[in-house]
Amino acid sequence: MRLLHKCLIGVACLVLMSGCTSMFDKYVEWESVEPEAYPLLSAVGYAPIASQHGNSDSEKALMAMKASKLDAYRELAEQVYGQQINGQQSVANMVMNNAQLQASVEGVIRGARVVKTYPVGEDTYATELELDMEQVYNIYLATARPQRLKTVKYY
Repeated sequence: MRLLHKCLIGVACLVLMSGCTSMFDKYVEWESVEPEAYPLLSAVGYAPIASQHGNSDSEKALMAMKASKLDAYRELAEQVYGQQINGQQSVANMVMNNAQLQASVEGVIRGARVVKTYPVGEDTYATELELDMEQVYNIYLATARPQRLKTVKYY
């Protein structure tokens, strides 16, 4: 009786285990997909000198240069990722009481190049950035290795 019980458990295990194997062996081949065209994005950021924190005029000018660069990066992020817009309005007695609009952008920009930073007028600095999407694609390939299914062969 005990031997029969062990044999039945063994056969049941074999049947269950055979259900876990695939019916066919297969070979999957992947290929990378490259875009047809690569755009060149550009952005300009501005920052006022007088409103910067600093002990001297030259320190304020340096801070304005950095702020204009960050503004240009923000503009590039808007172009790449888009903006999230949140709006809120309140109406009472068919009269608009309050209207709020909030915009935000979030993203990572890699591979941007500073074209130039220059003063605009007496109190503003501007920074021009360029983002070559071919370089972004190459960075993406180096880190993510995107692929699509090319062929599947079953044996």
